[in-house]
Amino acid sequence: MSTRLTIRLDFELGRRLGAGKVALLESIEKTGSISAAGRAHQMSYRRAWLLVDELNQLFATPVVAAHHGGARGGGAALTDQGRRIVALYRDAEAKMRAAAQREIEAIEGDLAAGRAAEP
Repeated sequence: MSTRLTIRLDFELGRRLGAGKVALLESIEKTGSISAAGRAHQMSYRRAWLLVDELNQLFATPVVAAHHGGARGGGAALTDQGRRIVALYRDAEAKMRAAAQREIEAIEGDLAAGRAAEP
C-alpha cells in the first residue's frame, strides 16, 4: 500500500508551511513560472501569486524570485533559500515517514477493503 504522509508546520502568528505550498514551490522550480505552477495545481495565477507572496513574507529572505514580463516574458525561480526550505521540508517528511513506518503499516492493515473516502 502506498499511503502518503504529509506534514504541516504551524508557526506563531498563524503562519503555516505544508505539503501544498511546498509542492507549489517545487512546481515553480520545475516550470520557471508562477502561472504554470498554479495551473499544475488547478489554481488561478492570483491564488498562486498570493501563496508565493505569503511564503516570501514567511521567511527572513525570499524563497521565490519573480521577474516581470518583457520581450522574452516573465518568469520565476526558487532562490537558494527556497531550495533549502523545500529540501528541509522533504527531509523532515522522509524522517517522519521512516520513524512512523510500523504505525502507518498497522493503520493500513486496519483499513476497510476497497472503499474510497468521500470528498
